[in-house]
Amino acid sequence: MANWKPLEAPRPLPGRAVRVIAVTGGKGGVGKTNVTANLAVALADRGQSVLVLDADLGLANVDVVLGLQPRWNLSHVLSGERALEEVIVEGPRGIRVVPASSGIHQMANLGTLEHAGLIRAFSDLGQRVDTLLIDTAAGLHDSVTTFAKAAQHVLVVVCDEPASLTDAYALIKVLSREHRVQHFRVLANQTRTPGEGRELYEKLARVCDRFLEVGLEYAGAIPYDEFLRRAVQRQSAVVEAFPGALASQAFKKLAAKADTWAVPGGARGHLEFFVERLVMANTGVGALQ
Repeated sequence: MANWKPLEAPRPLPGRAVRVIAVTGGKGGVGKTNVTANLAVALADRGQSVLVLDADLGLANVDVVLGLQPRWNLSHVLSGERALEEVIVEGPRGIRVVPASSGIHQMANLGTLEHAGLIRAFSDLGQRVDTLLIDTAAGLHDSVTTFAKAAQHVLVVVCDEPASLTDAYALIKVLSREHRVQHFRVLANQTRTPGEGRELYEKLARVCDRFLEVGLEYAGAIPYDEFLRRAVQRQSAVVEAFPGALASQAFKKLAAKADTWAVPGGARGHLEFFVERLVMANTGVGALQ
């Protein structure tokens, strides 16, 4: 495993727009954490500066998948014990990971000063960030809807299991009807045949078109690959460990697509605005000044 080390704070950069992608799935076992980790590495290979926020509060494992050993997590930032730069750990290809924190459960109980402090922690982050990836928890927990609502793009990971499609539909229904999220991208994972991913997407799209007013987009498919299993055993991203593998090539295609997804302009695209949206989504309060 890589040894933990605090990152030195780089020279502060002027505010820049950040693409925020929430990776979710509606149920456990669809492989969203592997998707998040490998998409992060593939984006980094394209020259992107990537920050990964592990928001799976119950089963935090982005660090495990990548063989990292975090000493602190986001709860230490919320408590004021550590700066965000101290919490972040560096992964392959220079990606940065904010380890999960059970403290997010208490965000609704934070006062105005704590909210402002959290927003300031992200806005003061001197590191360049082009894309923020959020690995959400499974299910329909409040934290899942909170992060999905705050993100600009929602990537729903599905696999060829009835429960996967059912839970993905339930997630899309809740996000669209209760939180006004209207656009989703669907990624099929662990597909066994070339056409399986598109078939899974079309099944989900038919139900959504019939009962919901949302826009769905097919993001592609990640094939079942023995090299991916080997990479997991090695606690490495398959994109890094086996760059020629079929799964690696699929993640590179996904990264190329994600690289084209819109990045908001102006102040509304900065990291601090994302955290303001996160606070608002969880508390219902207005934006902090």
